[in-house]
Amino acid sequence: MRPLDETTAVFEKLFKFTGNNLKNIVENPSHEGPDPESGRYCFRLHKNKVYYVSESLVKRATNISRTQLVSLGTCIGRFTHGGSFHLTVQCLSLLASNAKHKVWLKPTSEMSFLYGNHVLKGGLGRITENIVPGDGVVVFSMSDVPLGFGIAAKSTQDCRKLDPNGIVVLHQTDIGEYLRMEDEL
Repeated sequence: MRPLDETTAVFEKLFKFTGNNLKNIVENPSHEGPDPESGRYCFRLHKNKVYYVSESLVKRATNISRTQLVSLGTCIGRFTHGGSFHLTVQCLSLLASNAKHKVWLKPTSEMSFLYGNHVLKGGLGRITENIVPGDGVVVFSMSDVPLGFGIAAKSTQDCRKLDPNGIVVLHQTDIGEYLRMEDEL
């Protein structure tokens, strides 16, 4: 496990979903460990996966060899063989608490999204203002449970004029992946 040098790719992807709230993620105090004063969270790279972990946990993990270490902290994404960075479903709680743009689904369309389908206009319950196509969007149920995230296909203004079968959010990941891809996670 080494410090993350590829911060630009990771921070650009996180900024797409959190906007200026990225500062809250980076400067989040950690209350883990034996120290009475709070530490910080940091980003670490291990086997092409990026982890969000407290510094006190990183210090304690130095006793474990790299080959024996499986995971540490929260896996927020991974680098592909081509070098691009992809966020994983494990970072959903981190994105949901700091999301800039949000979409709420009607109960009837939640299952469709959890099976990997895009969000349609007919299933849209609410949407935040000032969404531009290409922005990162966190998808919630009407009871504010984070379901997943994706990329906005239409702006907020375009969604009002869209027909019910038009795609509003392009699916990237959802909590249903825990069941569909449990061997790979």
